[in-house]
Amino acid sequence: MNRVVSKLLLAAAFAAFSGSAGAQEIHWHTDYKAMIEEARQTGKPIFLSFRCAPCTNARVFDARVTQTQADSPRGQLLQQYVCARIISNTGMNIALFDRDWHNSVFYFILNADEQIYMRYGGRDETSAEAYLNYDSLELALKLGLEQHAKAKAGKLPAEPKPTPVYPSDFPLLKEEVMDAGRCVECHLMGDYKLLEKERAGTLDKLTDMFAFPDIKRIGIELDVPKGLLVKTAAGPAADAGMQAGDLITAINGKPVLTFGDLQYNYNKVNRREARAIALEVQRGAMRRDLTVTLPKEWWYTDLYHRYWTIEPQPFFSSKPLTPERRKELGLPEDGLAAEVVKIDAAAQVYNLHHLVIGDIITAINGVDRDEFTQNLDVYIKLNIESGTKFKATVLRNGEKTEMSVETYREHFRKIEQ
Repeated sequence: MNRVVSKLLLAAAFAAFSGSAGAQEIHWHTDYKAMIEEARQTGKPIFLSFRCAPCTNARVFDARVTQTQADSPRGQLLQQYVCARIISNTGMNIALFDRDWHNSVFYFILNADEQIYMRYGGRDETSAEAYLNYDSLELALKLGLEQHAKAKAGKLPAEPKPTPVYPSDFPLLKEEVMDAGRCVECHLMGDYKLLEKERAGTLDKLTDMFAFPDIKRIGIELDVPKGLLVKTAAGPAADAGMQAGDLITAINGKPVLTFGDLQYNYNKVNRREARAIALEVQRGAMRRDLTVTLPKEWWYTDLYHRYWTIEPQPFFSSKPLTPERRKELGLPEDGLAAEVVKIDAAAQVYNLHHLVIGDIITAINGVDRDEFTQNLDVYIKLNIESGTKFKATVLRNGEKTEMSVETYREHFRKIEQ
């Protein structure tokens, strides 16, 4: 989509939700320092929107929020805040406003001292708007006012602030994006952070690449309009005693008020060693502590919407062999063996490999089983450096052979279109 069409669509979205001509609207700062100054002068809390302007995801949702009429219920809440909308991370303290960088829209509620009360936003692999909802946003705004009142009364101690970090602190990002006069978009911020880790040899793909796991994998489905109210509980969550109607209030001892808070703190769970998490829920008038056992590969998330440069792209996908098929072929029950079920045309375009559908891959660089995953595709993502080659042990028509597979290194929006 070219920029002219994109701007026209944004204008149309704003116009569609701006209400009648002359209706009073909420004032939105676009300058961070001016936002802080007004908050200091008025004593109001801050409602801060980060909007990745070039992205179409969640554009209408954000348009409705920023075009809220002052006399509406949401508008009456927003008038009790200093509101600001930031469309570029350039110059922002990204350590303070850390988040899942693959959200086109994300919100923070904080005060003039930059004490963050809560996060609002978050997504899963199904949709950029999976957890965006106007009712839950109004609930968050009410909770934010309560948190602000507690902070002013000295009943909400502020957490220590992280050491400031700015986009310009990342050499690759500065050289390829900032020095080129381009916007530091959220997606790019996330991608370049990991590229810098890769360059420094500190990249941990299990934690860094498979970021912000989906709570549905442990059986939690929220009643999204009602914030952290549980709609259904299944699997490990149900086994721990969670029930529909429970309100999640803390994870591993950390209070949470929104899905954004929950997802942010869930992401901090140690991926390699954690076997369980502690959840606190409110059930009617009772508070209950639940211990949820984490299943194998609880950290897995689909990476399609993230566009990581660090993700190796072999442009084929596979499915694990059944136990019966493994036994028939004499392969380990807990091994990586999988059948190739799809070959992307890009594999031929880039001359990456000569695999065909039906090939059975039994090992990668001689490794036929792994501690963390039995999924061959995931193993490749975790263990092969993007843009490099690996050896695949392949069974084709009953014959065993070694094949060279090269991975492609994709670059997400680093070249101006």
